[in-house]
Amino acid sequence: MNPIPITNDLPHPAFCYSQATKVGNLIFVAGQSGMDFTTGNIADDFETQARQAFENLKIVLSAAGSAMHRVAKTTVWLKDAANFETLNKLYAEYFPEHPPARSTPVVNLPKANLLISIEAIAVVE
Repeated sequence: MNPIPITNDLPHPAFCYSQATKVGNLIFVAGQSGMDFTTGNIADDFETQARQAFENLKIVLSAAGSAMHRVAKTTVWLKDAANFETLNKLYAEYFPEHPPARSTPVVNLPKANLLISIEAIAVVE
């Protein structure tokens, strides 16, 4: 098991975990929130946070040697089930062909203003 080294392009974890871990030819990506890691800002609306979470996921996948089209499974944690329709629209945008398998639990996320977190399992290119 190999943690992916943190680079300046990756968001730094706030707690004790790796952004991604490589096992064989698989990358396991920790939950990526809707926080803009260059500014530390968290938008108030779901769509902006969700887009940021997908962009953060792309950054981590790239640093780990993979890409969005190599994602096999996601878990998308939502704070509010009312955002499911918007999530589906964005999911189709970020995964336009052969979307990965997905689970979408509705939970309380660790920070009060976080509305989404996306974790993924992907194949290394």
